[in-house]
Amino acid sequence: MIPRGVRNNNPGNIRHSQVHWEGEALTQPDPDFVQFMDPEHGIRAIVRILRSYKRNGLDTIRKAVNRWAPPNENNTDAYVSAVCEKCGVGPDDSVDYDTIMTILVKAIIQHENGTQPYGDDIISVGIALA
Repeated sequence: MIPRGVRNNNPGNIRHSQVHWEGEALTQPDPDFVQFMDPEHGIRAIVRILRSYKRNGLDTIRKAVNRWAPPNENNTDAYVSAVCEKCGVGPDDSVDYDTIMTILVKAIIQHENGTQPYGDDIISVGIALA
């Protein structure tokens, strides 16, 4: 079965909010998660959120993941560990997300969906759109 985030072209599983994202699909049948027109725009949204975290002082993987996937809904410690392992950083290391953005995005997609089905070309376009 195709994971929900992949089906929605929203590999970060970004929830509906007051934000109207560039590249949102015209219809939004999923009541909880945004649907995008293509995965590149879903990846763009991941990058935009990560950059906003950095601007707001969430400069470690632990801080970012705790905001992205709060402990009341997720096993946040496992999420932090998985992302840190893939990115080669400690959970409390201050990180410039842009320097590790490609691997960081892939790690988030992997953890959110149980798979990371996108090639580097799609990831690169999504990052460039941000």
